[in-house]
Amino acid sequence: MVNLFKRMRKLKTPQSLPTDAIPPISEPINQPNHPPEKPIKPNPTNTPSQLLNIQVGTGAATLPTVANASKEFPAITRLHLTYARKIYGGHQGARHFWRNCLPRLKYYNPAIPMTVRQTEEQEGPAALTIYFAERASNAASLLSAKDVTDKHAPAPGEAEQAAVLDVKNLDYKDIWAKVKNMTGAQEIQPTPEQESELQKLEQLRQQSDKDRARIAAIRQAKADQERMLQEARGEVEKLRQL
Repeated sequence: MVNLFKRMRKLKTPQSLPTDAIPPISEPINQPNHPPEKPIKPNPTNTPSQLLNIQVGTGAATLPTVANASKEFPAITRLHLTYARKIYGGHQGARHFWRNCLPRLKYYNPAIPMTVRQTEEQEGPAALTIYFAERASNAASLLSAKDVTDKHAPAPGEAEQAAVLDVKNLDYKDIWAKVKNMTGAQEIQPTPEQESELQKLEQLRQQSDKDRARIAAIRQAKADQERMLQEARGEVEKLRQL
């Protein structure tokens, strides 16, 4: 009996650990159930498709520069786009141009400044201002809007001439067609490898659509079955109460 009490006292008495058994604070203790965190790495599978989307499509083109400008199409010095934040009131095409075309233009023309201003003015203009070196092209002079002004567009410099394109109520592809005619932009054609990759992505998209439709049908069938079972239980309960 005495030995048992002695053992219990020893268990209750705190035992000091040797200093070499205590790990330093800077080194966390890794328990079996809590492994050390690993650094999060970016997913490389998303990068090729995103890059391909910028390299190919509407707006993938090179603009005239000082090195390759001609009398018909002077060099483009910069671009500025203004449109309202919401799409109604004729601003949808401008917004889609900003989302689809401008990233591709910037990709192939990294030295040309391109600015965008989103406003709260739904009744205001949706305008694309194109800045030319010294003078505007003849096509720009014909297609530019004489009755549209963009107060948010930077003023042209001494060696620049600006042409304002009214893009309100225009589809973004129509906007691009006008930009191409005004600037003489040279579209970049996709390579065979890019065409093949685009076909693969399209096949994946179609398969994803089929899978989503199939899963939706399965869920709907399950919901219908649950509903019919509930109705049947209700009928049985009514019969029991008769």
